[in-house]
Amino acid sequence: MSILIVYENKNPNLWRKKLKEKLSKTKIEIYPTVKDPTTVDFVVCWKPKENCLTQFPNIKVIQSVGASIDHITTTQDLNENIVISRIIDENLSNDMWEFLLSVVLSQLKNKEIYVRQQNSQLWKQQDYQSIHNTAISILGLGKIGGHVAEQFAKLGFKVKGWSNSKKQIQNVKSFTAKEEFDDFLKESNFLINLLPLTDDTEDILNKDTFSKLPKGTFLINVGRGEHLVEQDLIKFLDNSHLSGALLDVFREEPLSKDHQFWEHPKIQITPHIASLTNVESAVNQVIENYQRFRNSKELLNKVSLSKGY
Repeated sequence: MSILIVYENKNPNLWRKKLKEKLSKTKIEIYPTVKDPTTVDFVVCWKPKENCLTQFPNIKVIQSVGASIDHITTTQDLNENIVISRIIDENLSNDMWEFLLSVVLSQLKNKEIYVRQQNSQLWKQQDYQSIHNTAISILGLGKIGGHVAEQFAKLGFKVKGWSNSKKQIQNVKSFTAKEEFDDFLKESNFLINLLPLTDDTEDILNKDTFSKLPKGTFLINVGRGEHLVEQDLIKFLDNSHLSGALLDVFREEPLSKDHQFWEHPKIQITPHIASLTNVESAVNQVIENYQRFRNSKELLNKVSLSKGY
């Protein structure tokens, strides 16, 4: 029995060190250097290369080190008996909330406009918007989305959310199912996407969705790049139906240097940093799950493969 770390854009050595501190007697290897593939039964994983896990025939558990699992389910041909788990961390939720708050307040108070004006030495006052008359619409009210919605509501924003099932969050109006989607989109100043990536949510940020939003809505995508139909976004920015967009996630990462998003005046780009896994807190969940696995106990934060989250 052994643990295998499979990372594409994280530092595996730091994770190996932290795991080894508390699992000193456990063999922990870093892909692709594996002495005996048949001994690997527990994989700690982030964005593995396509079907790279098929060479390990005895995998029982795949532990994502983030809140999502689509980077695993969409790239690997998985045995149906493999259990997949993810990280649920208050740090992730709060970091996401702080990031989104900074974006929303920056837009409300015209920070980006004033930066451009300073570069042009232009002194011009702009009208601004206040919290109490700003409507925040959130796609996805799971662990992170629910926390974000709750925090925005506490500050006095008008908040509503759309999710797979009805949610009870104080001062947050809950919408669900396709029948309520159009009503959810009405009266939105900001549309924030925090949905998991599933067959039902892929390409959900498309021309049909954008056309039902009020003119001037600002889009924030911190879900997945596959949620967004890129050319539809460009069209609705160019015709000024959408006022702008902040994109933190993309179909291909890093974003290619020749991508049209870089030069678009109404698009702001951040390099998938809205909420980063904290090694110190996340590694404890991984260790707890490994110990539960060894003792044939229920794992923390198991994922429903049928739902995709």
